[in-house]
Amino acid sequence: MSQHKIEGEYYFGKMEMASGFNFTADGKFQFFFSYGAVDRNATGTFSVTGNTLQLKSDKEPGKDFSVTSQSKQAKGYNLIFKDANAYLLRDILCIFITDGQQKRTYSNDSGEVNMGMAHCDTIYVQHTLFPDVATLIKDKANDNNHFTITLNPSLEQVSFKGIDFTIEDDKTLSCLPNYLLPLEDIKYTKQ
Repeated sequence: MSQHKIEGEYYFGKMEMASGFNFTADGKFQFFFSYGAVDRNATGTFSVTGNTLQLKSDKEPGKDFSVTSQSKQAKGYNLIFKDANAYLLRDILCIFITDGQQKRTYSNDSGEVNMGMAHCDTIYVQHTLFPDVATLIKDKANDNNHFTITLNPSLEQVSFKGIDFTIEDDKTLSCLPNYLLPLEDIKYTKQ
């Protein structure tokens, strides 16, 4: 089996979207992604096993939001998102899980979610503009139902957790549709 050398720059683009990697000989990578008004990036290390390229980003997955306060209040579940950029507060996906069943809803224009549930085991949140591994807000041991949540600077970065690439040949890297690129036929080409 031949050892793949992937060092160099690789690019992928579709209408209004551009993305690229730079892989270095010391096992590190840099990544950029731009789609409309959304810019994302990542740095980290990579490894190659057979024809599989695995990325380990410097970003810790599942840490895009922080709970700044929480309490037990009347009924239902309330999430209040806070950020200096009010535009980022809307359309945050909130996943409420009870007995293995999911209910999904999105934050309103003010960054608030009110879910009239009597009980919820766990709550996860994920930003729709900057999708990555969802952040756990409440676990089964937490009885609180009112949460104030801030958006972390890591939101713009990509963790690449669960995204592996296939080395097709000396000039092409591909991957399956995923939370970052929910597209078919994703191929990064070496320049």
